[in-house]
Amino acid sequence: MTLTFNPDKYKELLTAYLPKLIKSELENEQALKIVEDLMHRERTPEEDELYQLLITLIEKFEQEYYQPIQQSNPASILLFFLEESERSRDDLVAVLGTEDLVDDILSGQQKINTEQARKLGEFFHIESSLFMEY
Repeated sequence: MTLTFNPDKYKELLTAYLPKLIKSELENEQALKIVEDLMHRERTPEEDELYQLLITLIEKFEQEYYQPIQQSNPASILLFFLEESERSRDDLVAVLGTEDLVDDILSGQQKINTEQARKLGEFFHIESSLFMEY
């Protein structure tokens, strides 16, 4: 027996969950909870449709929110990791050497060289190539 899609049941699900574009981490977490609930059970065709919709919305949010780094320059990447790690400009001075150098790099006036990228990669525990300009 093949299950058929019931538009009325799907409307009920949409009304209950009110899926929409995800614009914050809180909204993303809420959508992830629903997906996880749906993931661990046998879904009706309507639930499967909602499941697929939520996954699409989550993926879109996460690509935009968590991967803006790919479109950024090394200075903005450095600022991003500095903020996310709750470290300070003084921490960068300890890694790179001088305040003037840190200021020039953060303002984009000086490019990060290979050795500086290596040090930053070690400092933030990430791939050093993120700090290189190609």
